[in-house]
Amino acid sequence: MTGPLPSRRRLLKGAALAALPSALLPTARAQAQARAVDYPLAEWRPASTSNYTGSNRPSTYPVRYVVVHVTQETYTSTLSIFGDPQKKVSAHYVVRSADGHIAQCVRETDVAWHAGNWDYNTRSIGIEHEGWVDRPEYFTHALYEQSARLTASVCDRYGIPKDRAHIIGHHEVPGADHTDPGPYWDWVRYIRLVNFA
Repeated sequence: MTGPLPSRRRLLKGAALAALPSALLPTARAQAQARAVDYPLAEWRPASTSNYTGSNRPSTYPVRYVVVHVTQETYTSTLSIFGDPQKKVSAHYVVRSADGHIAQCVRETDVAWHAGNWDYNTRSIGIEHEGWVDRPEYFTHALYEQSARLTASVCDRYGIPKDRAHIIGHHEVPGADHTDPGPYWDWVRYIRLVNFA
């Protein structure tokens, strides 16, 4: 063997690094983030595993709908709610009002608890939009545009027609007691944007 032997300190540092879980290392974390999202423009902000059902869609259930929701909360509060294991609610995505930024909270293969109807939960992707049904100022151009791109991507991946029979509001889910997205949601504009995305 040529050259000096490594110092004790260097050996200990190497052993400590080797003992770290790979998820704690920066490159592994970046790769895990990239694999975690189904929509490349989304940020991974996972819901508590107590708030959705693990699945293997579309093998276990065909995905046939996109359900449009309005949070009745801020973007940040919505992510906190989805992360709280006591809340028993989630959606696949949340779209921020100000800039259209998208967080993915549940993998599309899994069943988010968003529609209040198990059959629709199993067969849909739920997209929450920051805002309130009676405050149209939250429905910004950025929110509509980025959400429409997301919905178009979901429809393309699952062969969902880009129409109002398959892109529905929460209030249209059978048995729903919700009114979202509400009277100020511009469905004509939204479906047009989905089709041109």
